[in-house]
Amino acid sequence: MNRDKKLTRRGFLKHSAGITAVGAALWGTQKSWAGANDRVNVAVIGIHGMGQSHIQSYQALKNVQVVALCDVDENLYPEVIQKHFTNKNLPKPKTYYDIRKLMEDKEIDAVSIVTPNHWHSLAAIWSIQAGKHVSVEKPCCHNFFEGQKLVEASKKYNVIVQDGAEQRSNPCSQSAAQFLADGGLGEVYLSKGLCYKWRNTIGKKPDEPIPSGVHYDLWLGPAPKRPFNPNRFHYNWHWNWDYGNGDMGNQGVHEMDIARWLLGVTLPRRICAMGGHFMFDDDQNTPNTLMAVFEFDNPAGGGDKKKILQFETRHWISNREDPLWFGADPNARSGYMISADNTVGNLVYGSKGYMAKTVSEWRTYLGQKREPGPSGSGEANHYQNYINAIRNGDPKTFNKSIEEGFYSCALVHLANISYRLGRSLDFDPAARRFVNDDQANAMLTREYRKPFVVPDKV
Repeated sequence: MNRDKKLTRRGFLKHSAGITAVGAALWGTQKSWAGANDRVNVAVIGIHGMGQSHIQSYQALKNVQVVALCDVDENLYPEVIQKHFTNKNLPKPKTYYDIRKLMEDKEIDAVSIVTPNHWHSLAAIWSIQAGKHVSVEKPCCHNFFEGQKLVEASKKYNVIVQDGAEQRSNPCSQSAAQFLADGGLGEVYLSKGLCYKWRNTIGKKPDEPIPSGVHYDLWLGPAPKRPFNPNRFHYNWHWNWDYGNGDMGNQGVHEMDIARWLLGVTLPRRICAMGGHFMFDDDQNTPNTLMAVFEFDNPAGGGDKKKILQFETRHWISNREDPLWFGADPNARSGYMISADNTVGNLVYGSKGYMAKTVSEWRTYLGQKREPGPSGSGEANHYQNYINAIRNGDPKTFNKSIEEGFYSCALVHLANISYRLGRSLDFDPAARRFVNDDQANAMLTREYRKPFVVPDKV
């Protein structure tokens, strides 16, 4: 049977079509694509690693053209353009190293932001203010304050804004959420996110002169001024607090989003996180093993009237957690969220049983005997959803997804603050502040290096 059309054992098939449905209204801020057979002109900002996946994904869509690339490392351009444009007989894109110049290009309808985390919100807000539609990679913000400002901008300006939590587009996730909302597991009280990815040491490297062709001041952007170091540059920036958020904010934010969605919560009352950077004496300053627990109010629940979300990041040898991961093929394709070496996904517990979920499949086990129950599967095209929304969508409806993205990123940031302070924290979801804790509240934002400042008023 085709996995995308799989029915459950009990005939369950309730994909949440409304989650990805878009309205019929069009708006007046961006219409250049309408005169070219509905062609949407896209710019990809950040072309190392995942940026090239974005290029390929847009090129595969009908009436979509990648017309511009932007990256602070101009050394990347020759190979990327040859591989993804020249060799495919596609027009060469315009190239920029300064995002502010790209914003002035009226030919560009939409941007896809694939920069390091510390640039995500600022690049998105600038793009929104310039009248561009925006898809911003996960996590949509580097800290809590940025996420709030990004959500405000998405509500103020009449453009489409898509969050990078692409599992939201999958029928697998939508049907799992609907099954739980319909009471399939009874009272859902505990949700777990698993991020067990094999990560080796990054070693130690000395500071170096800035490589020719690298616009390092632009790369730093909002972050503090520091000497260039290859271990704080391409990819390994993930493991430095100035630019990344550790693996909970890298791979883990996908599973955090699902864990929160399936639990049906937004912001917590209490946070406790502990872990460390184990085994390796290297340049990484984020934890490679981290355990976080969040407590949420649950007035409708039994007992203590609360729900718990538990998240764990592991970097080395680990177990599989559930039969859903036991059969991993050692020769399976390895890539984005898929690898035989990793256990990445979610577990959800309710009064009637539990659910195990990967990126493309979920299963349930019911009753004391854990008998197989309803299941579901299916993947979709997150990039196509973005383009569909640009052509036919209502920003007021579609842009609710970026607020959901913020809530999930917020949990990552709150956990990291708890870990870095070495103590449990009480949080007020209504005030969006820690309770009587100036030290923790100061970590909800950062000092921005001018002129790369996330504005307080968007």
